Amino acid sequence: MELKKTRTIILDKGNVEEKREEIRSYFHKTYDIDEMLYKTLRADSTFYLRADPLRHPLVFYLGHTATFYINKLILAKALTTRINPQFESMFAIGVDEMSWDDLNEAHYNWPTIEEVRQYRNKVREVVDNLISTLPLTFPINWDNPFWVIMMGIEHERIHLETSSVLIRQLPIEEVKEIDFWDICMNTGPAPENILLDVEGGKVALGKSFDHPLYGWDNEYGYTETTLKPFKAAKYLVSNQEFLQFVEENGYHEKKCWTEEGWSWVNYQKSEFPRFWLKKDGKFYLRTMAKIIEMPWNWPVEINYLEAKAFCNWKSVKTGKNLRLPTEEEWNHLRNLAKVEDQPYWEKAPGNINLEHYCSPCPVDEFRFADFYDVVGNVWQWTESPIYGFKGFKVHPCYDDFSTPTFDGRHNLIKGGSWISTGNEATLDSRYAFRRHFYQHAGFRYVESDNPVILHDDHYEDDPEVAVECERLYGEIKPEKGYYPVEIAGFCANLTKNKARMLHLGCSAGRTSFELARYFNFVNGLDFSARFIKNAIRMQEKGNIHYMLKDEGELVTFHERFLSDFGLEETTAKVEFFQTDPANMKEFFKDYDLILADDIIDRIYNPRRFLESIHQRLNDDGILVITSSYDWDENKTAKENWLGGYKEAGDNVSSADGLERLLSTKFEKMPYKQVMKSIIKVSSYKDIIKHLQVTVWKKK
Repeated sequence: MELKKTRTIILDKGNVEEKREEIRSYFHKTYDIDEMLYKTLRADSTFYLRADPLRHPLVFYLGHTATFYINKLILAKALTTRINPQFESMFAIGVDEMSWDDLNEAHYNWPTIEEVRQYRNKVREVVDNLISTLPLTFPINWDNPFWVIMMGIEHERIHLETSSVLIRQLPIEEVKEIDFWDICMNTGPAPENILLDVEGGKVALGKSFDHPLYGWDNEYGYTETTLKPFKAAKYLVSNQEFLQFVEENGYHEKKCWTEEGWSWVNYQKSEFPRFWLKKDGKFYLRTMAKIIEMPWNWPVEINYLEAKAFCNWKSVKTGKNLRLPTEEEWNHLRNLAKVEDQPYWEKAPGNINLEHYCSPCPVDEFRFADFYDVVGNVWQWTESPIYGFKGFKVHPCYDDFSTPTFDGRHNLIKGGSWISTGNEATLDSRYAFRRHFYQHAGFRYVESDNPVILHDDHYEDDPEVAVECERLYGEIKPEKGYYPVEIAGFCANLTKNKARMLHLGCSAGRTSFELARYFNFVNGLDFSARFIKNAIRMQEKGNIHYMLKDEGELVTFHERFLSDFGLEETTAKVEFFQTDPANMKEFFKDYDLILADDIIDRIYNPRRFLESIHQRLNDDGILVITSSYDWDENKTAKENWLGGYKEAGDNVSSADGLERLLSTKFEKMPYKQVMKSIIKVSSYKDIIKHLQVTVWKKK
């Protein structure tokens, strides 16, 4: 079965059974090529090495791509049973080094590689069976269960690339060459780079929701820009062109670097690009599994900070206003080159999709009209931090794919690399990484007077998230009470032990900060990245922005500051994590108090959660549950409801269900309390939730 040269699938038409088999083939090829990547590791012990201190060891990614299928298919209700809850928690999150991404190795007791491989085989069987049995109708869109299978496939193809970068950073003695990953042998002197004219024009970005190819949420929506003419480098910057920056001490010239870049270069003590090696005064290049003499005509591979420093240095040297292209400028250049989209190629037009080499190649090998490597070879850094287009919305099964990156600190890379396959190689793909991050990425510079628009102060316009921000940080009239303050004070009075507490359902963070007034340490956990990103922003920047519906099409804009509530001193005592409350990692334990904050009726398996929650409390620990018991089959299957149904003709309340589940491990405390939570939907509409508060002491 040919593993290279596969293409993403056209999803809006075809024969049902043929499409089913096409997706099955795409799934197995993706699984196989992912495992082929790990054959470059010399031993199982290599999986446990940290190639990058800001990333997990490769054992995580071996398990992560498999658990992703199960976790997302359960969310989509295409599956109802887990294979291995421990693995599906341990390997769940860790794609990017977000501020809530836990990288403390003391928290992980990694399984053996054989155990992970056996798990992967079980996942393969489950997904294959689903491909055979799930209903398939056209078009395959966001609401179709096959979309989630495509999500798992395209996610695994992303990690094919990101894991290859980690392998490239391992000690060379820990990897080995295999024929499958054969590199380009064409090397030599690089051509002289020159600037060429690019005509101006309108650039439209974004695609519609009826697009025939799979896409990630950030690709959808619309924005339009008119560009003035500009100039762009004919070639990607080669190793040879970058060498002059190195030889002229660019890594030691503060004036070349942004403030962020200068901090990074001093921390790293960098003298030249990470994948360059120097021995006896001669430069070599580290490819994924081999060290070769420096191919000077290949593109340099660096992070954004280095690319930006080079542009600043070359601007001074040439007297030109040089910088990286914006997303709009890169797309305009691609449009002018009339690049066809991936599934419709006869053959890849550049060094992309594994159709030519398993490494970069000379910068003058693949021509696109007047320019070279418009797509492919290596990714191209841009000046543009990623943001959501007008009309952006998250997919309910993967709300943390894009939204955590809308923070002004993740810059877009465009064009794909030699190992970019599937969605990564499509024209509308939008991927962004931290500016210090290494990918198979280089750059092309431009001379341009077009403005660089930064979308850093984005006003949260997701209606559900904005309403939640207002609930927690808005102006609440005193006579209505204020739930975050009230519940925090209530919890504080329940125990003298205030060392550690766990706040489940932390949402945008306000209640966690209030709890930290009383407790020495608070873990704030939430399932949704859409909500928790605002908690992180409030913790790191001290403010959030959001807009609320006023009336009709009118909206109001709000900015809230943590200092307005006198909570600045609490931020150091709070640590936020995105996680599944019904399947938490093992290290969330040893708490004096746990607050399950209005989540019982919103998680898919509250019974499992309640049956094991005692294991996370210290002796005599306290569990506080608040809920309005608003059961919804779209969130929790009816067989997992705690109450709200009849049994043998009798009414079963949620309070009854709680007592049944908790009475063996907990003593119910004599508190009878209802608290109000005010939800402001618009200027003239409030919703009042009445939350029953129950308190349980561990036996």
